[in-house]
Amino acid sequence: MSKLFKRTKILATVGPATNTPELIEEMIMAGVNGCRLNCSHGSNEERDQQIKWIREAAEKKGRAIAILQDLQGPKIRLGILKDNHLDVKRGDNLILEAGVGYEHDGSMRVPVQYNLADKVKVGEPLSMFDGKIKAKVVDIVTETAIKVEILNDGFIMSKKGLNLPETDFGGDILTEKDIADIEYGAGCDYDYVSLSFVQNAGDILKLKQMLLALGSEAKVIAKIETKKAISSDEHLEEIVKAADGIMVARGDMAVEAGAEVVPIIQRKLIAMCRAYGKPCIVATQMLSSMVDSPEPTRAEVSDVATAVVQGADVVMLSDETANGKYPIEAVKEMKKVILYTQNHSRVAAISKKAEAENVIQSEISSAAARMAEKIDADVIICQTASGATAMTMAGQRPNVPIVSVTPNVRVANQLALIYANAAFVRPYSPDFGFELAKELKGGYLKTKDGEKDLLAVIVSGNKNNIGTDTIKVRYV
Repeated sequence: MSKLFKRTKILATVGPATNTPELIEEMIMAGVNGCRLNCSHGSNEERDQQIKWIREAAEKKGRAIAILQDLQGPKIRLGILKDNHLDVKRGDNLILEAGVGYEHDGSMRVPVQYNLADKVKVGEPLSMFDGKIKAKVVDIVTETAIKVEILNDGFIMSKKGLNLPETDFGGDILTEKDIADIEYGAGCDYDYVSLSFVQNAGDILKLKQMLLALGSEAKVIAKIETKKAISSDEHLEEIVKAADGIMVARGDMAVEAGAEVVPIIQRKLIAMCRAYGKPCIVATQMLSSMVDSPEPTRAEVSDVATAVVQGADVVMLSDETANGKYPIEAVKEMKKVILYTQNHSRVAAISKKAEAENVIQSEISSAAARMAEKIDADVIICQTASGATAMTMAGQRPNVPIVSVTPNVRVANQLALIYANAAFVRPYSPDFGFELAKELKGGYLKTKDGEKDLLAVIVSGNKNNIGTDTIKVRYV
């Protein structure tokens, strides 16, 4: 069973390359556990349709699937340039002016979709076009325009992003577009909302308060991609504690803080998330060559395998499934790497475990995980109402599959992105975990060769109790 059960999950971005019910279903059948809907592109009407397709595909598979709304955040972009191209040379002065209400005439006065004049300071670095063009701020020209000096030869194009790694946005990371997307998304079937360009724990708490006021049950994923967010281990740890999960957004992080810091921050974040029982998503360019190629590079395979060994809950596909030529092949290749890695290498140990909020739940989960491995159990069954028991169990990183059963559909969908978890929705009964094991035996759950019964460790609590308090060992 464990050799076929994918413990690290796959999150795939839905985009033009997969924007049909057939392709979404094919991705899910190929091994996708969650779908990312990127608010930087598309309309609300498209999102509604995609959510419907995802839920229909999940029902066909008989499995919970998570849906993540990814907010654009203050992703500062250039406006529309004449002929979609402007050559720049070292020493050039470029005026970046807020607003897109005028037509660029090919000059060095360029529209930008954000007013930088009241944020930047003279001397701060600025890069454009994924770091291809480096510049520095040399003057605040007007209330809506700044002057930058270009530091290398190259060119820029319409709507390419800007990065300002040393600029303090003062907590102003939710744009008008983000707020509109949050308000609309609160009425949609989202399980997670990811917050872009997080700088501190306060950013996360602000979004949580908004979602609560709007009646949303979505959990908040903090995207780590700014220099300020990773300014110290203590600062980073506060963000992890405040969030419901973390995304290691390696693309913008590399531009903002330097590519050399990304592997170290990835390792730190995965370890912190494991210590606090929070899911960690590793994102950006995992199989980027598969946008145009049917096979990944060896370096990309190693990258995915490294995330698995480090204990990441989720690895994410971005352009590979949103815009690539081989979206289904990318999912299959990622699944193949995950399975081979987990079956030939144990997850790396972490140096510490954080003090649990619920000590009883934590200790019971730890004991159940150790017991399951010692008695060579086929499965751990988690009976859970809120999902906390299953998340705590996943934090132990057992080599035994975890099957979670809950009466709450939202909880089941959220657990779809939690390490080693397969979540099922069933009405509550005192022994609904055991009943689910009987139902799945011989199908989803298979016994060992030559053995008739399934050996299950069942972790549960009384419906009216304070939480998890019981471990049972049952033959099914």
